[in-house]
Amino acid sequence: MYEPYPVPELARDHKKSRYSSLRTFAKQDLKLLAFLLIIAAFIGYGTGYFLLCAVFAFAVFFAFQLYSLYLVNEWISNRPYEVPPNLNGIWGALLFNFYRAQRQERVVQAEMVGLIDRAQSSLVALAEAVVLTDELHQIEWANPAAEALLGIQALDRGRNLLTILRHPRFIEYFSHIDQYPDGIRVKLSIEDEKYVQIKLTRFGSESLLLVAYDVTRMQNLEQMRKDFVDNISHELRTPLTVLSGYIETFTDQEDISPRWKRAFDQMQSQTRRMNALVNDLLLLSRLENEKQIPKNQIIEMPSLMNQLFDDAQAYNADYGHTLNLEIDSHYDLIGSDMEIASAFSNLITNAIKYTPKGGSITIGWHDDGEQAYFSVEDTGIGINPKHLPRLTERFYRVDSARSRQSGGTGLGLAIVKHVLMQHAAHLEVESVENQGSVFKAVFPKSALYFVD
Repeated sequence: MYEPYPVPELARDHKKSRYSSLRTFAKQDLKLLAFLLIIAAFIGYGTGYFLLCAVFAFAVFFAFQLYSLYLVNEWISNRPYEVPPNLNGIWGALLFNFYRAQRQERVVQAEMVGLIDRAQSSLVALAEAVVLTDELHQIEWANPAAEALLGIQALDRGRNLLTILRHPRFIEYFSHIDQYPDGIRVKLSIEDEKYVQIKLTRFGSESLLLVAYDVTRMQNLEQMRKDFVDNISHELRTPLTVLSGYIETFTDQEDISPRWKRAFDQMQSQTRRMNALVNDLLLLSRLENEKQIPKNQIIEMPSLMNQLFDDAQAYNADYGHTLNLEIDSHYDLIGSDMEIASAFSNLITNAIKYTPKGGSITIGWHDDGEQAYFSVEDTGIGINPKHLPRLTERFYRVDSARSRQSGGTGLGLAIVKHVLMQHAAHLEVESVENQGSVFKAVFPKSALYFVD
């Protein structure tokens, strides 16, 4: 670590005693005062004006202190970064300590500036766009990548961020950052087929850090995957329908042998399962591609809940569970009755399938005045907490063997998630292994319709 200025003589003189008490430095002033008083005593003894000489000695000492104070003030006011005047006594100690603290502070500042320069150089080299805004959301700094990805130039410093990024989805995200923990993906330009993932992070009081990166390749791969699933699902539907029809025809023959009947029953079971998978894939593809049907229908929840309860009782015939229905809310839902019924039905059938025979399942519709929720509570096998974050991923299975045995497609909760997202709702899961689970579809007040 370098020393920006030469060490003054005062600092060298006091280097070994810089941590001594104030008494050490005061002794120098006392020695000077004692020296002046001795001279005054000799002169006073010779002239007979002892008291006057003593007063004069004190005046000289006081004048010297005033002069030292003047030098200290002049150095601090006009030359604080130069070597301080070489003074003894308390004023010299004061100058030395002040100068030493100043030097240490400047070294720390130099290190901080170097650290900031290195950090800024790193940010400049990033391929990701980085933008800093102040409390008024005005741009303070942006790296070169911000111009390529977001169109933010050096001349935009001091402008409000929303005057540059005016995409409707970004404005919505900017106003409700906490509702998008992973940020948003937007296509900023209609002409340019470029997709950008944007994440905002608060720091300080109201300052923001924006990080954005190009996800065009990822978006294209995802779109290719969705198109493939959509196309293959449509292509599979027709042959499956033909196969199912022929298998059903052969199964209904009265003269068919038991051996062939068992084989056709298995084929029919598998074609039904395959058909259910294709239907779920088509529904999920439509939901993901946002090919939405109108979401402005008023869904009468008592009627829907009773219909779901009747369907559940029919599905429950082979399981023997105790089913309960609870409705204590006067709110109806605003949305798509077909999509909502599909999502709720998935939650109910999952509870029935994954609850050992003779269990208890409660289906409910409740509200707390601010939001309403559809719930399914079971006494089933439960779910290990480590699986909860991935439950809504397509084809994710907690227990693959059990899922295949129950005939599930692995898409039910993925469909539930997308249906709820399109209704501004979300899914909450509480579960304890071997004790049961509670699935809640929570809807905001904006999606509710009050019934008198």
